[in-house]
Amino acid sequence: MESIPQDYYATLGLERGCTTAQIRAAYRSLAKRHHPDLHGDSAQMEALNAAHETLRDPARRRAYDQELSPNETSRPRSRIERNIAQDVTLRIEELLRGAHLDIRVRDPVHVSTEEYGLNIPAGTAPGARFRIPRDSGGVVNVRVRVAPHFRFKVRGSDLRCDLRIDARRATEGAHETIAGPLGNAIRVKVPPRIARGEVLRIAGEGLPKARGGRGDLLVRVTYRPEVRITRTRGS
Repeated sequence: MESIPQDYYATLGLERGCTTAQIRAAYRSLAKRHHPDLHGDSAQMEALNAAHETLRDPARRRAYDQELSPNETSRPRSRIERNIAQDVTLRIEELLRGAHLDIRVRDPVHVSTEEYGLNIPAGTAPGARFRIPRDSGGVVNVRVRVAPHFRFKVRGSDLRCDLRIDARRATEGAHETIAGPLGNAIRVKVPPRIARGEVLRIAGEGLPKARGGRGDLLVRVTYRPEVRITRTRGS
């Protein structure tokens, strides 16, 4: 009996018409997820390596496609694999502490709704991506976005906020306390004669970074310019 070649496209969660860049991106994402040093999944890693080695090379890919095509009619068609992209919006504290989400996606072909659970680990960076296997085949590609915050503005992995002080403290310098993204107290040293609008950087108090660690908290000092200190001789 003629053996049917393994579907390397399905191994990487891709369609037959995918680009080389999509092959590279899918391999990197899945290799990180199934790396034996982290998960001990050596069999899955071997399958990913085989798929990547074959599909990334144009000549080998053409030969593989020719081998695959005659067997298409003999493959089971009970599941049609389709990938669906879905964005989710998380609050700052959910990125830092982690969260559990119920992901609802709509299959545009079958016009049906599917629901999946997704655990967001603590320390998830903005823009992180997760892959959820679909019951009907394929995956849901989930991308994480950050919800707007009433006090902090997001700039990559950094957070920006304002600190309002009076002109006297801006002139003389001071130690101020502000609430961090998790409500924790953060001490800010304001140097003497700081200019209005100057930004102070608090290292490691921002959002998680994709490769570990956290960004910075950028504190812009503001004060009312009409409040001035008048000094007289002998006072």
